[in-house]
Amino acid sequence: MRVLVVTHGTRGDVQPLLPLAQALVLAGHEALLAAPRSFADQARSYDVPFAPLDDGPNRLLDDPVLKEAIEGGYRGVRGKITALSAIKRIKPLMADVLRDVGAVARSWTADLVVHTPSVPPHHATEVLGVPSVLAALQPGWVPTAEFPCPMVALPRVPRFLNRATYLTVSATLRAYSGVVDDWRTGDLGLPRGRGPQPVRVLQAFSRLVTPVDPGWPESVLTTGFWYLPRTANWTPDASLSAFLDAGPAPVYIGFGSMAGRDAGRTGEIVAEAVRAAGVRAVVATGWGGLSAHESADLHVIDQAPHDWLFPRTSAVAHHGGGGTTAAALAAGTPQVVCPFVADQPHWAQRMHAVGVAPPPVPHRVLTVAALADAISQAVGDAALRRRAGELGERIRSENGVTTAVRELESVHSARSSS
Repeated sequence: MRVLVVTHGTRGDVQPLLPLAQALVLAGHEALLAAPRSFADQARSYDVPFAPLDDGPNRLLDDPVLKEAIEGGYRGVRGKITALSAIKRIKPLMADVLRDVGAVARSWTADLVVHTPSVPPHHATEVLGVPSVLAALQPGWVPTAEFPCPMVALPRVPRFLNRATYLTVSATLRAYSGVVDDWRTGDLGLPRGRGPQPVRVLQAFSRLVTPVDPGWPESVLTTGFWYLPRTANWTPDASLSAFLDAGPAPVYIGFGSMAGRDAGRTGEIVAEAVRAAGVRAVVATGWGGLSAHESADLHVIDQAPHDWLFPRTSAVAHHGGGGTTAAALAAGTPQVVCPFVADQPHWAQRMHAVGVAPPPVPHRVLTVAALADAISQAVGDAALRRRAGELGERIRSENGVTTAVRELESVHSARSSS
């Protein structure tokens, strides 16, 4: 079986697809991961064949308009206006990404295409005559009446309106329909249209921490999170090792690419909160989510493998991205979640609901006092720590990526025998 795996975005959008591609290779299949070219080295380190895509919208991570949109969480009238402005800037960059997706799809003959919602290569499968599978990294892509769409910040609505809230996600995707139509009719030589729909939806998260609808069709499978093999041979530099050995387990603090407009001010809040909480901290500045300066109790790194570092910490404070949330869950470590946009408020609420984190501290209201208090709760609450450890054991036992590979094999087998 030859599987083309396509994704785009920042680390949280790309990294979960890496273990899927690796697991396919280890199971004896051929897999090719198509993702932003900046992830080539990471794919190489796991011996995953890689096809570079244009960095596209990733070029806007430092754009003031996009930072304003992230910081405000797209809330209110101003937030919606900012979101429309961001979409306008993203459109031409998405065209470059789609051009590369088409080229990869034509040059590497696949039996099956797996993709995240961030890119629509299922249009290319119409040319190839092969099925596609949607890899959903968060709930919100499959409508249900059981709960409102977790991907958007909406006021509480009556239960009978729950399914309608999913139209907001559809509307966001339709904002790029012009770019996709041009790709279909120009690059792919197809008539305008929606393209063939995915034959399966693999939800790469755990039903232990987020609701699922028991009424969803069999084509929707919630597998558990997709994890890379544990980083057994990674070696920290001497300064990080020395810091970890010099005192009690530190708190990890990192906000990924969620910078807002003032990463420096965020870093100052973090440093002051660490002092106020009386803890030590490892602060990760990779992707520009915050900037910070070293001190006796604060060690600054670019990044480190989460599966190696998180078990060595007393708590993990982060932005609520699905990948970081999953890594903290697997580590069995208490969390402090400071959400910005999209699915991050959902994960923040769920971590509190399942008992592994204090109430969320949204970035838009982040203060020294609020962050220090949340860190103190995460570090000092024995019940919370016990619950994090227990849930971590159950999360690790799910082995979601193996379940996903078996489902893809089933899809291919059914197609081959028909």
